[in-house]
Amino acid sequence: MSNPHDADREEGLSFQPKFDASGLVTCVATDASSGDVLMVAHMNDEALRKTIATGEAWYFSRSRNALWRKGESSGQTQRVVEMRMDCDQDAVWIRVEQVGAACHTGRHSCFYRKVKGEGGKVALAFVDADRLFDPAQIYRK
Repeated sequence: MSNPHDADREEGLSFQPKFDASGLVTCVATDASSGDVLMVAHMNDEALRKTIATGEAWYFSRSRNALWRKGESSGQTQRVVEMRMDCDQDAVWIRVEQVGAACHTGRHSCFYRKVKGEGGKVALAFVDADRLFDPAQIYRK
């Protein structure tokens, strides 16, 4: 028998994010006009609520163990046009207006390499990999 809480989470209209054991949900950001996948990141409860409240993308960095607003150091911001939750509310999709590059490498998207399988070997090839900015100049310490 299924949990009525799950039925409400999956079919109802109440906002019930299902965070993982680390307190995070996965977030996919796409360009609102082109549909391009820009990046995949994570949000904790605070990042999710700040994103909703401000209309700007906030994330939680697992490597830095810190909350961050997209563009706070680079100026490469994301204005949220629409936010959607997946069926069991453990993943978020945001459609954004991206200013500049989404990727910390200076590229439009974090997905700038395609996977090629030829002759039993798997390799990566650059695609749409032009840099919009020099990360060494933007992220000086």
